Amino acid sequence: AEIAQNFASTMEVKTVATKPIEGQKTGTSGLRKKTSVFTSENYLQNWVQSLYNTLGAELQGSTLVVGGDGRFFNPEASQIIIKMAAANGVQKVVIGQHGILSTPALSTIIRKRKAFGGIILTASHNPGGPNADWGIKYNASNGGPAPESLTDVIFTHTSKITEYKIATFPDVDLANCATHKIGTFEVEVIDFCDDYLELMKSIFDFEAIKALRAKGFNFTYDAMHAVTGPYATRIFEKELGFPASCIHNAVALPDFGGGHPDPNLTYAHELVERMKSPEFHLGAASDGDGDRNMILGGSGFFVTPSDSVAVIAANAQACIPYFKGGVKGVARSMPTSRAADKVGAKLGVETFEVPTGWKFFGNLMDAGRLSICGEESFGTGSDHVREKDGLWAVLAWLQICAYKNKDRAAGPLVTVADIMQEHWAIYGREYFVRYDYEECETEAANKMFAHLDSLIADHSKLEGVQSADQFSYTDPVDGSVSSRQGVRLL
Repeated sequence: AEIAQNFASTMEVKTVATKPIEGQKTGTSGLRKKTSVFTSENYLQNWVQSLYNTLGAELQGSTLVVGGDGRFFNPEASQIIIKMAAANGVQKVVIGQHGILSTPALSTIIRKRKAFGGIILTASHNPGGPNADWGIKYNASNGGPAPESLTDVIFTHTSKITEYKIATFPDVDLANCATHKIGTFEVEVIDFCDDYLELMKSIFDFEAIKALRAKGFNFTYDAMHAVTGPYATRIFEKELGFPASCIHNAVALPDFGGGHPDPNLTYAHELVERMKSPEFHLGAASDGDGDRNMILGGSGFFVTPSDSVAVIAANAQACIPYFKGGVKGVARSMPTSRAADKVGAKLGVETFEVPTGWKFFGNLMDAGRLSICGEESFGTGSDHVREKDGLWAVLAWLQICAYKNKDRAAGPLVTVADIMQEHWAIYGREYFVRYDYEECETEAANKMFAHLDSLIADHSKLEGVQSADQFSYTDPVDGSVSSRQGVRLL
């Protein structure tokens, strides 16, 4: 990166009085609220200072990675976070050009650069804009979401905060890749795709995918006007040679073009309609911050998230160079079907059922016990990073299709439907349906769960139900217990 001229030889640190704001409880995917809440007086500053207070002395002289999905308010928030980092003793901030980094790319950069941690500005698959949603979360040095033990302390600090610190230098130019120095503090603006692309090239055989394309394999991708648009252009078009016309809604917009950037059959309806044609062999979409994915085959063949992770796990060693030494373990979130369990059993590796939340997978990965995992919410990933990774899943499917067609010199290609039929013939089929209930009233939702609890107590009256419980998980790595993680009727 170009070294920019120092635009401040020293910086002033200002201490600003504030008071606690209710409701800053960080969940499994960070803190999410309406944009208008985050833009209200001191709301963002309170949470960021509480994070820095939680990290304490370890923050001094550290490197933080910052980036987000490009949604409304991210540019302003990035400047606030940078200046507060400087005021709280951070030595260096690494940030994506224009403040852009997909969630898996940020995890990649934390791990590659051995950064102390990272701050992601995203509300994931939620809509963006001044009247929509905004979010923020912290990832630890392993590149994964902060554990509950840390987020609980952040929340405690939000309830007693009295001041925040912020440096007063001018806004940093995020439009160009360069390194800016303000006294002893440094901001490095980097290309948002370079490190991630390098990692993907180390995992997959790009030449094999190019050979698949040359056989007439037609692929289409919907970025939903979200963060993966520029990544998709770089990877699918520039690197793999697919035509630019295969990528739709590639321009990342602050309001995602007025859409809901959630890659499912409802919100990715443009892709669903396009894939009803037999013209395309594979179609895919990703969400706001790039960690979710949806896979479709030609003629509208839908691959459920449960089947997707199972197929990737079953074919990983044979098809994907990164896994040539074998798969260490397979895991899924509790609401995901048991398709992955059957693959793990056949492979003779450990299988895990965990609560929803990628941090539970991360612990297993750090312990060397897990390679491939997935969630029911269209999240799929592996131990290459500590986040689910939408583009990785799409590349995995392209790689599997390339392997299945490597000996096809002529004639019809092996399709996604063919791959699924072969999989079901070996492992059997697990049926999976997901229903999303959005913007529900809290009181009504609580009544529904109270009713489910009553069914657990007397499940013998339910036809076909063998057992029922509130899912509880004891982490096999650190022994921590997560209770009341969802109702299971088995």
